[in-house]
Amino acid sequence: MNLHFIYICLIMKKVLILAYDFPPYVSVGGLRPYNWFKYLKEFGVEPIVVTRQWGNEYGNSLDYISPSASKKTLIEEEEYGTVIRAPYLPSFSNRILLKHGEEKYRFFRKALTAIDEIRQFLWVSGPKKQLFLAAEKYLINNKVDAIIATGRPFILFKYVSILSKEYNIPWIADYRDPWSQSSSYRKKYLHRIVSYLYERRITKSSSHITTPSDYFKYRLSKLFPNIDISIIGNGFDPEVADSLTNVSQDNHKLSIALLGTVYPWHPIKSFLSVLTKFVDSEKNSVNLNFYGTNNKQEITNIINESFPILKSMINFYPKMNNKEVLKEMATNNVLLLFNYYAFVGTKIFDYLLVRRQILFCYTNEPNAINLRNKFYGFNDKVANKISIQEDIIKDTNSGLIIKNELHLLETLKVLSKEFRETKSIKCNTRNIEMYSRKKITNNFAELLLKVINERKA
Repeated sequence: MNLHFIYICLIMKKVLILAYDFPPYVSVGGLRPYNWFKYLKEFGVEPIVVTRQWGNEYGNSLDYISPSASKKTLIEEEEYGTVIRAPYLPSFSNRILLKHGEEKYRFFRKALTAIDEIRQFLWVSGPKKQLFLAAEKYLINNKVDAIIATGRPFILFKYVSILSKEYNIPWIADYRDPWSQSSSYRKKYLHRIVSYLYERRITKSSSHITTPSDYFKYRLSKLFPNIDISIIGNGFDPEVADSLTNVSQDNHKLSIALLGTVYPWHPIKSFLSVLTKFVDSEKNSVNLNFYGTNNKQEITNIINESFPILKSMINFYPKMNNKEVLKEMATNNVLLLFNYYAFVGTKIFDYLLVRRQILFCYTNEPNAINLRNKFYGFNDKVANKISIQEDIIKDTNSGLIIKNELHLLETLKVLSKEFRETKSIKCNTRNIEMYSRKKITNNFAELLLKVINERKA
């Protein structure tokens, strides 16, 4: 038997991870804890994940609120560790939504949701409490060395802070997303009030904070100057690489793909406007493929009303698991990436793994700047100096940095010419190994062991 393996087993530490998003639910947020689960054991840390049961019955946002098939807690022992899947019963508000649809009883549903939002922070209640109960039940009979909560939802931070105090276990607050500083809360006053009331009170009991963003580390340091904060980045799953090796680009029509969420600050109208000019000037056709987008109907309405020439060229694909969607992405010639400014996001790492030319829009387009000022929410001096995605693309030689609409139109014409001549678009991506989630999880394991050992010292 491998001596290194024996040594790892002898010193193995256990961590309990509360992660609401987790496979089989399809979300980029779920990939972060899943890859910890997948690789931590190789580096001396045995993970026990507490999540909810997911059904993927609808294939859309309704899966987030649909009830679980079982009312019992399910425990799965896997080679990587243990997954505890708590049952899920939707709130009364969401049960009304599932039965009657989004258009009925809106005000009543919002009132019920507001009550639930406040109540869950006053005592353990609401549909997410089953994660707390499942974690507590595990800790009654099992010893762990640390607990991690990855947010959002940030009620998990409260659950873990309670368990940490009750069982005298250090806990790590993983800010996958912002909490009180989230730009999505700007007009959601109840969320803003609740998060401002509870974020400092809850997170200050943590032993360490992790986040994938240098910029958000800076923002968090202002809230928690006495807590150590580490960058634990996102990345790509290296095991998916083999499945992409033999996937060929579409050689019939220039195909451009966009993966995942389209945010309000993304200049989607600007891109569609330029694409319309390109199609009209070139007398040619393209495919613009959306994979797992969050607002299909909104984009469809924009195209029907303002860019009807594109109607036959737009395709929408449902959410798929990470491996499947990347294989589909690899059939495209070009990958569209909108500027995330101070944050890096997650899709850029999947784009790197797919090894198709990235079209990065934009660095200096007035329409995009106006959207940023209106919707982005992070426009301080530090944020305005950061361009992480642009730096990654340059360092890995993985794409084209587009300045503005005119530059985009010129670039599309160049790409079209290359495609007509070669039936593909060349991409020379390099030096992406540092963005492997396995390597990143190794760094995370070292941090966890450090936190555990410091607590025992």
